[in-house]
Amino acid sequence: MSIDATAGAFQRSRTVPVHRALPSLVRDPVNALAEIGRRAKGEVVRLDLGLFRPYLVTHPDHVQRVLRAEWTAYRRDGMFWRPLRRMIGASVLGEDEPWESGRKVLQPLFTRRYIATIAGEMAKVITDCVSRLDEHAQAGRPVDGMEEMSRIVNRAVIRVLFGGRITVEEGERLAPAYDTAATSINFRLLMPFMPYSVRVPGDRAFMKAVKTVDDVVFPVIREARVEHGESNDVISALCRVGREDGGTELDDRQIRDNLVSVYGAASESTAMTLTWLWPLLDAHPNVAAKLYEEIDRVVGAGPVTPEHLPELRYTNMVLQELLRLYPAGWIFPRMAARTTELGGMRIKAGSQVLISPYASHRLDEFWERPLEFDPERFAPGARDGAHRYSYFPFGGGPHQCLGKHLFYVEAPLIVAAVLSRFRPEVAAGPYTPFPAASLRPREKVMMNLVPLRHAPGAAA
Repeated sequence: MSIDATAGAFQRSRTVPVHRALPSLVRDPVNALAEIGRRAKGEVVRLDLGLFRPYLVTHPDHVQRVLRAEWTAYRRDGMFWRPLRRMIGASVLGEDEPWESGRKVLQPLFTRRYIATIAGEMAKVITDCVSRLDEHAQAGRPVDGMEEMSRIVNRAVIRVLFGGRITVEEGERLAPAYDTAATSINFRLLMPFMPYSVRVPGDRAFMKAVKTVDDVVFPVIREARVEHGESNDVISALCRVGREDGGTELDDRQIRDNLVSVYGAASESTAMTLTWLWPLLDAHPNVAAKLYEEIDRVVGAGPVTPEHLPELRYTNMVLQELLRLYPAGWIFPRMAARTTELGGMRIKAGSQVLISPYASHRLDEFWERPLEFDPERFAPGARDGAHRYSYFPFGGGPHQCLGKHLFYVEAPLIVAAVLSRFRPEVAAGPYTPFPAASLRPREKVMMNLVPLRHAPGAAA
Protein backbone atom coordinates (compact mmCIF):
# COMPACT_ATOMS: atom_id res chain seq x y z
CA MET A 1 0.00 0.00 0.00
CA SER A 2 1.34 3.46 -0.90
CA ILE A 3 2.20 6.03 1.72
CA ASP A 4 -0.70 8.20 0.56
CA ALA A 5 -3.13 5.28 0.82
CA THR A 6 -1.82 4.39 4.27
CA ALA A 7 -2.27 7.98 5.42
CA GLY A 8 -5.79 8.01 4.00
CA ALA A 9 -6.75 4.83 5.87
CA PHE A 10 -5.23 6.23 9.07
CA GLN A 11 -7.28 9.40 8.74
CA ARG A 12 -10.49 7.50 8.05
CA SER A 13 -9.97 5.43 11.22
CA ARG A 14 -9.92 8.65 13.23
CA THR A 15 -13.23 9.98 11.93
CA VAL A 16 -16.21 9.75 14.27
CA PRO A 17 -19.17 8.82 12.02
CA VAL A 18 -22.33 10.87 11.99
CA HIS A 19 -24.49 8.18 13.64
CA ARG A 20 -22.12 8.15 16.63
CA ALA A 21 -21.29 11.85 16.86
CA LEU A 22 -24.54 13.63 16.15
CA PRO A 23 -26.93 12.19 18.78
CA SER A 24 -24.58 12.83 21.71
CA LEU A 25 -23.57 16.25 20.41
CA VAL A 26 -27.20 17.32 20.11
CA ARG A 27 -28.04 15.95 23.58
CA ASP A 28 -25.00 17.22 25.51
CA PRO A 29 -22.38 18.84 23.24
CA VAL A 30 -20.00 19.91 26.01
CA ASN A 31 -19.56 16.47 27.57
CA ALA A 32 -19.84 14.73 24.19
CA LEU A 33 -16.74 16.53 22.92
CA ALA A 34 -14.91 15.74 26.16
CA GLU A 35 -15.80 12.05 25.90
CA ILE A 36 -14.69 11.87 22.27
CA GLY A 37 -11.38 13.46 23.25
CA ARG A 38 -10.89 11.04 26.13
CA ARG A 39 -11.62 8.00 23.96
CA ALA A 40 -9.21 9.26 21.31
CA LYS A 41 -6.56 9.74 24.05
CA GLY A 42 -5.85 13.20 22.72
CA GLU A 43 -5.40 12.24 19.06
CA VAL A 44 -6.86 14.61 16.49
CA VAL A 45 -10.23 13.28 15.35
CA ARG A 46 -12.68 14.42 12.71
CA LEU A 47 -16.36 14.68 13.54
CA ASP A 48 -18.53 13.62 10.64
CA LEU A 49 -21.69 15.68 11.04
CA GLY A 50 -22.80 15.37 7.44
CA LEU A 51 -22.18 18.67 5.67
CA PHE A 52 -20.07 19.85 8.59
CA ARG A 53 -16.87 17.97 9.50
CA PRO A 54 -14.72 19.83 12.04
CA TYR A 55 -11.56 18.52 13.70
CA LEU A 56 -11.40 18.12 17.48
CA VAL A 57 -7.98 19.01 18.93
CA THR A 58 -7.34 18.14 22.59
CA HIS A 59 -3.72 16.96 23.07
CA PRO A 60 -1.59 19.69 24.69
CA ASP A 61 1.09 19.36 21.97
CA HIS A 62 -1.48 20.00 19.27
CA VAL A 63 -3.21 22.77 21.25
CA GLN A 64 0.15 24.50 21.63
CA ARG A 65 0.74 24.39 17.88
CA VAL A 66 -2.69 25.84 17.09
CA LEU A 67 -2.72 28.56 19.76
CA ARG A 68 0.94 29.50 19.81
CA ALA A 69 3.54 27.89 17.54
CA GLU A 70 1.48 28.11 14.33
CA TRP A 71 -1.21 30.54 15.44
CA THR A 72 -1.21 32.47 12.16
CA ALA A 73 -2.33 29.29 10.36
CA TYR A 74 -5.41 28.96 12.60
CA ARG A 75 -7.55 32.07 12.62
CA ARG A 76 -10.48 33.24 14.74
CA ASP A 77 -12.63 33.14 11.68
CA GLY A 78 -15.17 30.96 9.92
CA MET A 79 -18.71 29.80 10.56
CA PHE A 80 -18.38 29.48 14.36
CA TRP A 81 -17.39 33.13 14.65
CA ARG A 82 -20.16 34.47 12.42
CA PRO A 83 -22.84 34.51 15.15
CA LEU A 84 -20.45 36.12 17.63
CA ARG A 85 -19.45 38.84 15.17
CA ARG A 86 -22.99 40.22 15.30
CA MET A 87 -22.31 41.09 18.95
CA ILE A 88 -18.56 41.79 19.16
CA GLY A 89 -17.97 43.21 15.67
CA ALA A 90 -14.38 43.90 14.57
CA SER A 91 -12.50 44.04 17.84
CA VAL A 92 -9.74 42.69 20.03
CA LEU A 93 -11.48 39.31 19.72
CA GLY A 94 -10.97 39.34 15.97
CA GLU A 95 -7.94 39.16 13.73
CA ASP A 96 -5.57 41.41 11.78
CA GLU A 97 -5.71 45.18 12.31
CA PRO A 98 -8.76 45.34 14.66
CA TRP A 99 -7.11 42.79 16.94
CA GLU A 100 -3.65 44.42 16.77
CA SER A 101 -4.89 47.94 17.51
CA GLY A 102 -7.27 46.78 20.23
CA ARG A 103 -4.62 44.67 21.92
CA LYS A 104 -2.10 47.53 21.85
CA VAL A 105 -4.49 49.87 23.64
CA LEU A 106 -6.07 47.41 26.06
CA GLN A 107 -3.17 45.23 27.16
CA PRO A 108 -1.59 47.88 29.45
CA LEU A 109 -4.94 48.19 31.26
CA PHE A 110 -5.08 44.50 32.12
CA THR A 111 -1.61 43.92 33.51
CA ARG A 112 -1.13 42.63 37.05
CA ARG A 113 0.32 46.00 38.09
CA TYR A 114 -2.60 48.05 36.74
CA ILE A 115 -5.25 45.75 38.20
CA ALA A 116 -3.57 46.15 41.58
CA THR A 117 -4.13 49.93 41.40
CA ILE A 118 -7.89 49.52 41.06
CA ALA A 119 -8.28 46.51 43.35
CA GLY A 120 -9.13 48.65 46.40
CA GLU A 121 -12.07 50.33 44.73
CA MET A 122 -13.16 47.01 43.27
CA ALA A 123 -13.15 45.45 46.74
CA LYS A 124 -15.40 48.24 48.04
CA VAL A 125 -17.89 47.74 45.21
CA ILE A 126 -17.91 43.98 45.84
CA THR A 127 -18.40 44.41 49.58
CA ASP A 128 -21.32 46.75 48.99
CA CYS A 129 -22.95 44.31 46.54
CA VAL A 130 -22.52 41.32 48.85
CA SER A 131 -23.89 43.24 51.86
CA ARG A 132 -27.16 43.63 49.96
CA LEU A 133 -27.65 39.88 50.26
CA ASP A 134 -28.17 40.27 54.02
CA GLU A 135 -31.87 40.96 53.55
CA HIS A 136 -32.35 37.66 51.70
CA ALA A 137 -30.29 35.78 54.27
CA GLN A 138 -32.19 37.18 57.26
CA ALA A 139 -35.55 36.44 55.62
CA GLY A 140 -34.47 32.93 54.61
CA ARG A 141 -35.16 33.67 50.96
CA PRO A 142 -33.07 31.68 48.48
CA VAL A 143 -31.18 33.56 45.79
CA ASP A 144 -30.31 32.59 42.24
CA GLY A 145 -26.55 32.02 42.31
CA MET A 146 -26.04 32.91 38.66
CA GLU A 147 -28.04 36.12 38.93
CA GLU A 148 -26.19 37.22 42.05
CA MET A 149 -22.74 36.44 40.67
CA SER A 150 -23.65 38.35 37.50
CA ARG A 151 -24.89 41.32 39.52
CA ILE A 152 -21.76 41.51 41.67
CA VAL A 153 -19.30 40.99 38.82
CA ASN A 154 -21.17 43.42 36.60
CA ARG A 155 -20.91 46.25 39.13
CA ALA A 156 -17.18 45.64 39.66
CA VAL A 157 -16.32 45.36 35.97
CA ILE A 158 -18.31 48.43 34.97
CA ARG A 159 -16.02 50.46 37.21
CA VAL A 160 -12.99 49.15 35.33
CA LEU A 161 -14.42 49.60 31.85
CA PHE A 162 -16.60 52.68 32.11
CA GLY A 163 -14.99 54.61 34.95
CA GLY A 164 -18.25 55.43 36.69
CA ARG A 165 -19.88 56.89 33.57
CA ILE A 166 -22.60 54.25 33.54
CA THR A 167 -25.38 54.31 36.11
CA VAL A 168 -26.49 51.36 38.19
CA GLU A 169 -29.73 51.27 36.21
CA GLU A 170 -27.90 51.18 32.88
CA GLY A 171 -25.58 48.49 34.20
CA GLU A 172 -28.57 46.42 35.20
CA ARG A 173 -29.81 46.62 31.61
CA LEU A 174 -26.42 45.70 30.18
CA ALA A 175 -25.79 42.49 32.12
CA PRO A 176 -29.12 40.74 31.30
CA ALA A 177 -28.83 41.78 27.66
CA TYR A 178 -25.37 40.27 27.34
CA ASP A 179 -26.58 37.17 29.14
CA THR A 180 -29.49 36.83 26.73
CA ALA A 181 -27.15 37.18 23.77
CA ALA A 182 -24.80 34.53 25.19
CA THR A 183 -27.61 31.98 25.62
CA SER A 184 -29.79 32.75 22.59
CA ILE A 185 -26.79 32.14 20.32
CA ASN A 186 -26.81 28.47 21.33
CA PHE A 187 -28.59 27.16 18.22
CA ARG A 188 -26.24 29.04 15.90
CA LEU A 189 -23.20 27.63 17.73
CA LEU A 190 -24.48 24.07 17.41
CA MET A 191 -25.58 24.53 13.79
CA PRO A 192 -23.03 27.04 12.46
CA PHE A 193 -23.65 26.08 8.84
CA MET A 194 -27.29 27.25 8.99
CA PRO A 195 -27.71 30.21 6.58
CA TYR A 196 -28.72 33.54 8.11
CA SER A 197 -31.53 33.85 5.62
CA VAL A 198 -33.23 31.18 7.72
CA ARG A 199 -34.59 32.35 11.09
CA VAL A 200 -33.71 29.93 13.89
CA PRO A 201 -34.69 29.83 17.58
CA GLY A 202 -32.93 32.59 19.48
CA ASP A 203 -32.35 34.99 16.56
CA ARG A 204 -35.02 37.49 17.63
CA ALA A 205 -33.89 37.50 21.28
CA PHE A 206 -30.26 37.86 20.21
CA MET A 207 -30.84 40.90 18.01
CA LYS A 208 -33.01 42.53 20.69
CA ALA A 209 -30.18 42.01 23.19
CA VAL A 210 -27.63 43.55 20.80
CA LYS A 211 -29.87 46.62 20.43
CA THR A 212 -30.09 46.98 24.23
CA VAL A 213 -26.30 46.82 24.51
CA ASP A 214 -25.95 49.48 21.81
CA ASP A 215 -28.54 51.70 23.48
CA VAL A 216 -26.48 51.65 26.69
CA VAL A 217 -22.95 51.80 25.26
CA PHE A 218 -23.10 54.36 22.43
CA PRO A 219 -24.32 57.30 24.60
CA VAL A 220 -21.53 56.58 27.09
CA ILE A 221 -18.96 56.64 24.28
CA ARG A 222 -20.23 59.99 23.03
CA GLU A 223 -20.06 61.39 26.55
CA ALA A 224 -16.51 60.12 27.03
CA ARG A 225 -15.39 61.74 23.76
CA VAL A 226 -16.64 65.13 24.90
CA GLU A 227 -14.90 64.86 28.27
CA HIS A 228 -11.41 64.18 26.83
CA GLY A 229 -10.68 62.38 30.10
CA GLU A 230 -7.23 61.21 31.14
CA SER A 231 -8.57 58.42 33.32
CA ASN A 232 -7.20 54.91 33.03
CA ASP A 233 -10.54 53.22 32.53
CA VAL A 234 -10.93 51.30 29.28
CA ILE A 235 -13.34 53.65 27.57
CA SER A 236 -11.08 56.68 28.17
CA ALA A 237 -8.09 54.81 26.80
CA LEU A 238 -9.99 53.83 23.66
CA CYS A 239 -11.18 57.41 23.15
CA ARG A 240 -7.57 58.70 23.38
CA VAL A 241 -6.28 56.52 20.54
CA GLY A 242 -4.72 58.75 17.86
CA ARG A 243 -5.52 61.96 19.71
CA GLU A 244 -2.04 62.64 21.07
CA ASP A 245 0.19 61.15 18.38
CA GLY A 246 -1.72 62.40 15.36
CA GLY A 247 -2.72 58.90 14.38
CA THR A 248 -6.11 57.62 13.30
CA GLU A 249 -8.76 57.84 15.98
CA LEU A 250 -11.17 54.97 16.57
CA ASP A 251 -14.71 55.68 15.50
CA ASP A 252 -17.66 55.06 17.82
CA ARG A 253 -18.30 51.62 16.35
CA GLN A 254 -14.70 50.47 16.89
CA ILE A 255 -14.78 51.67 20.49
CA ARG A 256 -18.13 49.97 21.03
CA ASP A 257 -16.89 46.64 19.59
CA ASN A 258 -13.83 46.59 21.84
CA LEU A 259 -15.81 47.60 24.92
CA VAL A 260 -18.40 44.90 24.34
CA SER A 261 -15.70 42.28 23.71
CA VAL A 262 -13.80 43.12 26.87
CA TYR A 263 -17.01 43.38 28.88
CA GLY A 264 -17.90 39.80 27.95
CA ALA A 265 -14.42 38.51 28.74
CA ALA A 266 -14.27 40.31 32.07
CA SER A 267 -17.82 39.92 33.37
CA GLU A 268 -19.72 37.09 31.70
CA SER A 269 -16.80 34.67 32.03
CA THR A 270 -16.11 35.41 35.69
CA ALA A 271 -19.77 35.29 36.70
CA MET A 272 -20.40 31.96 34.98
CA THR A 273 -17.24 30.42 36.44
CA LEU A 274 -18.16 31.46 39.99
CA THR A 275 -21.68 30.10 39.55
CA TRP A 276 -20.19 26.59 39.34
CA LEU A 277 -18.31 27.06 42.64
CA TRP A 278 -21.28 26.80 44.99
CA PRO A 279 -22.57 23.36 43.87
CA LEU A 280 -19.00 22.05 43.95
CA LEU A 281 -18.45 23.25 47.53
CA ASP A 282 -21.75 21.70 48.55
CA ALA A 283 -20.72 18.38 47.01
CA HIS A 284 -17.22 18.48 48.55
CA PRO A 285 -17.56 19.39 52.24
CA ASN A 286 -13.88 18.74 52.99
CA VAL A 287 -12.83 21.31 50.40
CA ALA A 288 -15.48 23.72 51.65
CA ALA A 289 -14.32 23.35 55.27
CA LYS A 290 -10.71 24.13 54.34
CA LEU A 291 -11.78 27.12 52.26
CA TYR A 292 -14.01 28.44 55.06
CA GLU A 293 -11.20 28.07 57.57
CA GLU A 294 -8.81 30.09 55.44
CA ILE A 295 -11.26 32.92 54.81
CA ASP A 296 -12.30 33.03 58.48
CA ARG A 297 -8.64 33.23 59.49
CA VAL A 298 -7.48 35.73 56.87
CA VAL A 299 -10.55 37.94 56.35
CA GLY A 300 -12.59 37.35 59.49
CA ALA A 301 -15.71 39.51 59.59
CA GLY A 302 -14.32 41.59 56.74
CA PRO A 303 -14.49 43.64 54.75
CA VAL A 304 -12.17 41.92 52.34
CA THR A 305 -9.38 44.08 50.93
CA PRO A 306 -6.63 43.56 48.34
CA GLU A 307 -4.17 43.14 51.22
CA HIS A 308 -5.87 39.82 52.01
CA LEU A 309 -5.20 38.35 48.56
CA PRO A 310 -1.63 37.07 49.08
CA GLU A 311 -2.84 35.07 52.11
CA LEU A 312 -5.77 33.46 50.32
CA ARG A 313 -3.61 30.67 48.95
CA TYR A 314 -6.10 27.82 49.22
CA THR A 315 -8.81 30.06 47.76
CA ASN A 316 -6.59 30.53 44.73
CA MET A 317 -6.09 26.76 44.45
CA VAL A 318 -9.85 26.24 44.56
CA LEU A 319 -10.34 28.79 41.78
CA GLN A 320 -7.67 27.18 39.62
CA GLU A 321 -9.31 23.77 39.97
CA LEU A 322 -12.69 25.38 39.30
CA LEU A 323 -11.31 26.76 36.03
CA ARG A 324 -9.97 23.32 35.15
CA LEU A 325 -13.34 21.61 35.46
CA TYR A 326 -15.56 24.46 34.26
CA PRO A 327 -13.66 26.92 32.06
CA ALA A 328 -16.04 29.65 30.93
CA GLY A 329 -14.42 29.64 27.50
CA TRP A 330 -15.23 25.99 26.94
CA ILE A 331 -14.52 26.01 23.20
CA PHE A 332 -12.08 27.96 21.01
CA PRO A 333 -13.02 27.55 17.33
CA ARG A 334 -10.40 28.19 14.66
CA MET A 335 -10.33 28.02 10.87
CA ALA A 336 -7.29 26.70 9.02
CA ALA A 337 -5.96 29.58 6.91
CA ARG A 338 -3.79 27.21 4.91
CA THR A 339 -3.42 23.47 4.53
CA THR A 340 -1.42 22.09 7.45
CA GLU A 341 -0.62 18.82 9.22
CA LEU A 342 -1.58 18.26 12.82
CA GLY A 343 -1.09 15.03 14.75
CA GLY A 344 -0.85 12.98 11.56
CA MET A 345 -4.00 14.51 10.10
CA ARG A 346 -4.02 16.69 6.99
CA ILE A 347 -6.05 19.80 7.77
CA LYS A 348 -7.18 21.45 4.57
CA ALA A 349 -7.41 25.22 4.27
CA GLY A 350 -10.87 26.39 5.31
CA SER A 351 -11.43 23.47 7.69
CA GLN A 352 -12.88 24.16 11.13
CA VAL A 353 -10.79 23.20 14.16
CA LEU A 354 -12.32 22.94 17.64
CA ILE A 355 -10.18 23.35 20.74
CA SER A 356 -11.94 22.70 24.03
CA PRO A 357 -10.23 23.38 27.36
CA TYR A 358 -13.13 21.51 28.95
CA ALA A 359 -12.09 18.41 26.97
CA SER A 360 -8.32 18.82 27.31
CA HIS A 361 -8.60 19.32 31.07
CA ARG A 362 -10.26 15.88 31.30
CA LEU A 363 -7.60 13.81 29.49
CA ASP A 364 -6.51 10.84 31.60
CA GLU A 365 -3.04 11.02 30.07
CA PHE A 366 -2.39 14.38 31.75
CA TRP A 367 -4.60 14.41 34.85
CA GLU A 368 -5.10 11.81 37.56
CA ARG A 369 -8.79 11.34 38.39
CA PRO A 370 -9.64 14.08 35.86
CA LEU A 371 -13.35 14.17 36.65
CA GLU A 372 -12.83 14.77 40.37
CA PHE A 373 -12.73 18.21 42.00
CA ASP A 374 -9.40 18.38 43.85
CA PRO A 375 -7.77 21.78 44.51
CA GLU A 376 -4.62 20.05 45.81
CA ARG A 377 -3.62 19.61 42.15
CA PHE A 378 -2.61 23.26 42.33
CA ALA A 379 -0.68 23.15 45.61
CA PRO A 380 2.76 24.81 45.38
CA GLY A 381 5.03 22.61 43.28
CA ALA A 382 2.31 20.15 42.29
CA ARG A 383 2.29 21.30 38.67
CA ASP A 384 6.06 21.39 38.24
CA GLY A 385 6.94 19.70 34.97
CA ALA A 386 3.35 19.69 33.69
CA HIS A 387 2.73 20.48 30.04
CA ARG A 388 2.02 24.20 29.61
CA TYR A 389 -1.01 23.46 27.45
CA SER A 390 -2.53 20.73 29.57
CA TYR A 391 -4.21 23.61 31.43
CA PHE A 392 -5.27 26.69 29.50
CA PRO A 393 -8.56 28.16 30.81
CA PHE A 394 -7.60 31.57 29.41
CA GLY A 395 -6.36 30.27 26.07
CA GLY A 396 -2.77 30.80 25.07
CA GLY A 397 -0.38 32.42 22.63
CA PRO A 398 -0.93 35.92 21.25
CA HIS A 399 -4.71 35.61 21.68
CA GLN A 400 -4.60 34.74 25.38
CA CYS A 401 -7.49 36.35 27.26
CA LEU A 402 -6.73 39.84 28.56
CA GLY A 403 -8.91 39.27 31.62
CA LYS A 404 -6.67 36.68 33.29
CA HIS A 405 -5.15 39.02 35.90
CA LEU A 406 -8.50 40.67 36.53
CA PHE A 407 -10.06 37.27 37.29
CA TYR A 408 -7.43 36.39 39.90
CA VAL A 409 -8.15 39.62 41.75
CA GLU A 410 -11.89 39.90 41.26
CA ALA A 411 -12.85 36.24 41.84
CA PRO A 412 -11.08 35.72 45.21
CA LEU A 413 -12.42 39.07 46.44
CA ILE A 414 -15.96 37.95 45.62
CA VAL A 415 -15.54 34.48 47.14
CA ALA A 416 -14.01 35.92 50.30
CA ALA A 417 -16.67 38.63 50.58
CA VAL A 418 -19.48 36.06 50.33
CA LEU A 419 -17.94 33.48 52.67
CA SER A 420 -16.91 36.01 55.30
CA ARG A 421 -20.64 36.70 55.79
CA PHE A 422 -22.53 33.56 54.80
CA ARG A 423 -22.46 29.81 54.42
CA PRO A 424 -24.31 28.93 51.21
CA GLU A 425 -26.59 25.91 51.09
CA VAL A 426 -27.25 24.76 47.54
CA ALA A 427 -30.13 22.73 46.17
CA ALA A 428 -29.13 19.20 45.22
CA GLY A 429 -27.94 18.70 41.63
CA PRO A 430 -26.97 17.35 39.27
CA TYR A 431 -25.88 20.46 37.41
CA THR A 432 -25.11 19.96 33.74
CA PRO A 433 -23.25 22.25 31.31
CA PHE A 434 -25.24 24.41 28.93
CA PRO A 435 -23.29 25.17 25.72
CA ALA A 436 -23.75 28.92 25.54
CA ALA A 437 -21.02 31.37 24.55
CA SER A 438 -19.78 30.97 28.15
CA LEU A 439 -20.16 27.66 29.98
CA ARG A 440 -22.95 27.78 32.53
CA PRO A 441 -25.17 25.33 34.43
CA ARG A 442 -28.33 24.37 32.57
CA GLU A 443 -30.22 24.30 35.89
CA LYS A 444 -30.72 27.22 38.28
CA VAL A 445 -28.30 27.24 41.20
CA MET A 446 -30.59 28.25 44.06
CA MET A 447 -28.77 29.12 47.29
CA ASN A 448 -29.84 29.69 50.88
CA LEU A 449 -27.38 32.05 52.57
CA VAL A 450 -26.92 31.25 56.25
CA PRO A 451 -25.50 34.34 58.05
CA LEU A 452 -22.38 33.83 60.12
CA ARG A 453 -22.68 35.00 63.71
CA HIS A 454 -19.84 37.49 63.31
CA ALA A 455 -21.22 38.95 60.07
CA PRO A 456 -22.71 42.48 60.19
CA GLY A 457 -26.45 42.26 60.70
CA ALA A 458 -26.42 38.60 61.77
CA ALA A 459 -28.82 37.56 64.49
CA ALA A 460 -27.20 37.29 67.91
